[in-house]
Amino acid sequence: MKKVRAEYRGSYGGAYLKPALHWQVSYFSKNGKKEIGQVIIDDLSARVLEQWTGFQVAWTMARGYKGAFGRHVNALYIWLPLCVLFLLPFVDFRRPWRWLHLDLLVLLSFSVSLAFFNHGAIYQSVPLAYPPLLYLLLRMLALLRRERSDRSGGERAGAPPNVQRPLHLLVPAPWLALGVVFLVGFRIALNVTDSNVIDVGYAGVIGAQRIVHDEPLYGHFPVDNEHGDTYGPVNYEAYVPFEQLFGWSGKWDDLPAAHAAAIVFDLLALALMFLIGRRVRGPSLGVALAYGWAAYPFTLFALESNSNDTLVAVFVLAAILAATYRSKLAPPARGAIAALAGLTKFAPLALAPLLATHGLWQRTVRTADGTEVVLRARTRVRELASFVLAFALIGAVASIPALTHDSLHTIYERTFAYQDDRGSPFSVWGLYGGLGSWQEVVQIGAVVLAVALAVIPRRADVVGLAAACAAVVIGVQLGIDHWFYLYIPWFFPLVLVALLGRFGPPAPRGHRLRTASSLLVEPASASELNSVAAPAATTVTGPAIQAG
Repeated sequence: MKKVRAEYRGSYGGAYLKPALHWQVSYFSKNGKKEIGQVIIDDLSARVLEQWTGFQVAWTMARGYKGAFGRHVNALYIWLPLCVLFLLPFVDFRRPWRWLHLDLLVLLSFSVSLAFFNHGAIYQSVPLAYPPLLYLLLRMLALLRRERSDRSGGERAGAPPNVQRPLHLLVPAPWLALGVVFLVGFRIALNVTDSNVIDVGYAGVIGAQRIVHDEPLYGHFPVDNEHGDTYGPVNYEAYVPFEQLFGWSGKWDDLPAAHAAAIVFDLLALALMFLIGRRVRGPSLGVALAYGWAAYPFTLFALESNSNDTLVAVFVLAAILAATYRSKLAPPARGAIAALAGLTKFAPLALAPLLATHGLWQRTVRTADGTEVVLRARTRVRELASFVLAFALIGAVASIPALTHDSLHTIYERTFAYQDDRGSPFSVWGLYGGLGSWQEVVQIGAVVLAVALAVIPRRADVVGLAAACAAVVIGVQLGIDHWFYLYIPWFFPLVLVALLGRFGPPAPRGHRLRTASSLLVEPASASELNSVAAPAATTVTGPAIQAG
């Protein structure tokens, strides 16, 4: 404290009584605008309990208080078993050097950064979060390489389907399903008995109560969560049913409405993972994706913090699920869901171009009965227009509670402007300073990436869409001032869909895999030859196509 006060000549101190017989001694700069140091002293023993300088004065979350986020989920006896449960079912001991093993280990490597954060070692925790982010960005971009059949705009008539290596599961899918049931029960029980509600979940309940009482949504939050109005209106609207069911005392108490919302968001994300997997490769992949969500420790970290970040994952996954259909309602459904995602937390707005152009670069698609259908330009334009119309319509409707009382200027100042102006030590840009030019380069690169992946032909299936969306989300996160571990569930489910969805259905137990080379050597029977012949192409003028 002597060193800090010497740097700020004319600084002065003040003492304040804190709960539990503690004193807080704060030192301020000469003009009183900045708190430069803080000391916590025990009243009975006069012993110094804590002393903080620098950004740890203003940012109490940077001090490493035990259980501040997620409570006991950070304990090694919970975290490490979850890491093992997440990794083990996908390990192939016969092929230890598989890329998938490294991919899953990288997803778990955020735990190293979190361990330093939990001990208040911010100068170690922040830079350690960036290598896995960069690796996952490059890995998702690598998965976007088009298959041979994609380069001509669709599967070639009469060409055999691509031979896919089956997804290797160390245990049968039914056992994983039982694991999902156990993990869901464990997660809910831990949330009810041990979790805490951080300011993010508290803000959702406050906003929901203001919507119900027809009060201004922005600029009027309580003092104990003054900047909780920094999110989109859909975030607060999603909490309305829970605030109505469980109420709110007006204080930052246990907040059962926030607990209920977090549990429902988590269950919705898990269900969507199953449905996407079932649509892409069948129920076995659905179970594997649901298990991955339930076993991944950072999704439990978000649940135990009762934050709103899982809601972002819910909307993004719902858009991916809508992309698995080729019907007239699929494009407007993607547009509506994209608007809801973007008006929850604004980062998902970067996914709108990708979701809008999904499927537009395919010349042909294969229907559920195996018929190959040529998509005309008029059909593509109609799909794009329906996406844009639904995006604008749902976005306007969802904004009504906010625009009824607040001007666009007020909403902008409380959301975009506040988030852009606040400093944060939880990124390399805010922790070290002097990197503004490099940060702008990364931010511009994220915008270019989002647009490029939307207009450049790439892998056209749902796996490619999930990988592209994950790459864009990670690119956006690399350039923001405030990054935190609660943001991992934004891209984690997309990464998992891309990593596991590229494999075929698991082979039956004890069944020897016939590799691509064996298929070339062994003569095919007449029935096998007939089974790979594709029907002739049929031209249609509308998008009413059901994908297999």
